[in-house]
Amino acid sequence: MGTVRRVLNRTIRAGTAALTVTTVVAACGQAPESNSGGSTGGVPQPEELRVEVVDVLPHDPEAFTQGLEVVDDTLYEGTGLVGESTLRAGPLGGEPTTVVSLPEPLFGEGITVVDDRIWQLTWRDGVAIERDRATLDELRRVDYEGEGWGLCHQHDHDRLVMSDGTATLTFRDPDDFSVVNTVEVTDTDGPVTDLNELECVGEDVYANVWHTDDILRIDPDSGFVTARIDASGLLTPQEAADADVLNGIAALDEPDHFLVAGKLWPKMFTVRFVPTS
Repeated sequence: MGTVRRVLNRTIRAGTAALTVTTVVAACGQAPESNSGGSTGGVPQPEELRVEVVDVLPHDPEAFTQGLEVVDDTLYEGTGLVGESTLRAGPLGGEPTTVVSLPEPLFGEGITVVDDRIWQLTWRDGVAIERDRATLDELRRVDYEGEGWGLCHQHDHDRLVMSDGTATLTFRDPDDFSVVNTVEVTDTDGPVTDLNELECVGEDVYANVWHTDDILRIDPDSGFVTARIDASGLLTPQEAADADVLNGIAALDEPDHFLVAGKLWPKMFTVRFVPTS
């Protein structure tokens, strides 16, 4: 079942990489200093990190994970696939206590908590769903153009950050979902595409890169990638055979600890990001 879903997902998204996006770079913010001591054309050399496993938690192997967020010890998880998309809430490491389904033909994508509300994206349906955080009940729907992949909320700037599978991050108003600005994400090799699930942590945005085991740390004001995190090897070869790609990252209350997961993964992992050497 997991293998069939994996092939389906990769096929239906195959055309995404061909999209052309107009580059609009935010004027605010300064280029961050490189942690690795080098830069190319003003773009800093990303710091090279890897995951260090702190704990292993169970995960529903039938959950096609599209978004994770942990707030006040509650895990919120958005899942995808037409006819199987959900939003779930429950204790970290336990069974969900509340589950709501998205009606067909909606394909669920990234989620984020904003105060007492939750925003949930859809993939190609052009609809963002605002929900009550306590009940997960739908409050309203807002239309947007393009695809929806990942979403997170920067509290200090009170803005949503959204990915669409390209190299562009879109900043949106958390109240009405209107576009505020955009930025193109780049590293020393140029634009970085396939930006997927997002997590906002302070001034940084972390992003899964679709089809890879990489997680990026991004300065959202400049768009520069400041760190590339290797999250490979979390599943055994046997577990990976029935699972899909890494997708899902959530900051935890304990400093520098994150929860990571993937589509159809049987496990989630509490990790730290540490230097590769």
